[in-house]
Amino acid sequence: MGGVTAFGSDWPAIQARLRAGTNAVRYMTEWDDMTDLATRLGAPIDDFAPPKHWSRKQLRSMGRVSQLAVRASELALADAGLLDDPSIRDGRMGIACGSSVGSTPDIRHFVEMLQTGRSGGLNANSYVRMMPHTAAANVAIFFGLTGRLIPTSSACTSGSQGIGYACEAIRAGRQTLMLAGGGEELCPSEAIAFDFLYATSRRNDRPATTPRPYDRDRDGLVVGEGAAMFVLEDLEHARARGARVHAEVVGFGSNCDGAHVTRPMAGTMQRVMELALADASLPPGAIGYVNGHGTATEHGDVAETRATAAVLGSRVPISSQKSYLGHTLGACGAIEAWLTVEMMRGGWHSPTLNLDSIDPACGELDYILGDGRDLDIEFAMSNNFAFGGVNTSLVLRRGS
Repeated sequence: MGGVTAFGSDWPAIQARLRAGTNAVRYMTEWDDMTDLATRLGAPIDDFAPPKHWSRKQLRSMGRVSQLAVRASELALADAGLLDDPSIRDGRMGIACGSSVGSTPDIRHFVEMLQTGRSGGLNANSYVRMMPHTAAANVAIFFGLTGRLIPTSSACTSGSQGIGYACEAIRAGRQTLMLAGGGEELCPSEAIAFDFLYATSRRNDRPATTPRPYDRDRDGLVVGEGAAMFVLEDLEHARARGARVHAEVVGFGSNCDGAHVTRPMAGTMQRVMELALADASLPPGAIGYVNGHGTATEHGDVAETRATAAVLGSRVPISSQKSYLGHTLGACGAIEAWLTVEMMRGGWHSPTLNLDSIDPACGELDYILGDGRDLDIEFAMSNNFAFGGVNTSLVLRRGS
């Protein structure tokens, strides 16, 4: 596993920030010239820079989202002991990775060309940096992967679909190993998209107090950025090469609402969790923790928690890391699955930050508050829900 977040790129650093009870949200002075933007809040990675060992040639085709995904992949491959292993380049390893969009600075240059007829901002790599599958393609090219490439550009489920579809490719015997996850770069174009839906937080003078998932006084989400990637492989293959198994993906469910592009539906959310449990051959009572989608939007929080309670009951512990890192969109499913695995392995599970008064309209669940909670569990569920009515649920088993 590997990732890049506003809290750092390793679990000890991230956990320290989670335990400190502060978020990564700040006022974005970079957006001061965006006069029509109501929210001015974001959760950026302020200290990210491409590693010095990356060549100029390698960087030409990579916008920021691809750089984040490639770096997360590099960390994951190193963690798996495969970074310098030639076997990953013989077709046995594929990739399933996505983001909501490609790099938006390059999209802007194409828009300028369409508006003015001038192409001064464009070059031979502009489209490669802009295209929706730029992260997956750049990861494959950087590491010389020649297996299947599954691009998952499905907004907030891009990362979780990447993990799920990678798992299915391995189960079907089509690949032995897969790199899987997602990434996103922060852009005001994404913030204003939620602005138009009255879904962004306007607490511009109080960034530490927002977002507030599941809270009665929430006022919307905050957009963030990051990436996380997993090395998935057949269990027997992992054991044969002596790999350290952090966790197993034992269940995956994905469906769509088929009803409304932005209004989530509790019924299909409930169904996707049931599909994941059936895939894992587990009863609801086996789930010891839920990493909730927790966007801090009214319709999303209420539909999600009611669906979760309907499937798992009122005793299941739940929390959302979006209260710390913001909504990392195409990366959130992968980042949250990564943190779920780390919390299972270590025993401590983070609370939801800024959750002071649970919204009575939300489902009856065991919301983790305060300093977090020590839980000794074998199975956890990580759920994500996206624009277009795309729903995913992952069931993860703690490794040995």
